[in-house]
Amino acid sequence: MKKLLIVCGLLFSIITIAQAQSGGQKKMATPEERAKMSAEKLAKKLDLNQDQKKRIEDIYLEESKAMAKEHKEGMGDKEAKKAEMMKIHDDADTKIAAELTEPQKQKYEAWKMENKEHMKKHMKKGMKEKRPVTPPPVTTPPVM
Repeated sequence: MKKLLIVCGLLFSIITIAQAQSGGQKKMATPEERAKMSAEKLAKKLDLNQDQKKRIEDIYLEESKAMAKEHKEGMGDKEAKKAEMMKIHDDADTKIAAELTEPQKQKYEAWKMENKEHMKKHMKKGMKEKRPVTPPPVTTPPVM
């Protein structure tokens, strides 16, 4: 029994150390991988044909490369950088919408709204977790 506990403790320690060394973070996907994943996700949601899927994957690839380039350019004016990234995203969004049929456009708009709501909830949750928790003030009864 003691040996089993020691083995479990060692395994737990090794896993913890390995996780700490990698930072617990996943490797960032390449622009090509991100484009392919995004196109496949959209293809499933909107029932895209192969031709549409390929063109949309190309649009996502162009967007992903532009975003990566913008990200690499440094930490200049954050607001200007954010505006430029939003412009890149909006341009890609317009190009994607142009590739879709009318029923697909309706599904696409509904999907975007769903994602927007999900992100709002996720951001609120993240903000709550990051905010330091301050304990309530300690009051002591007066000494008589």
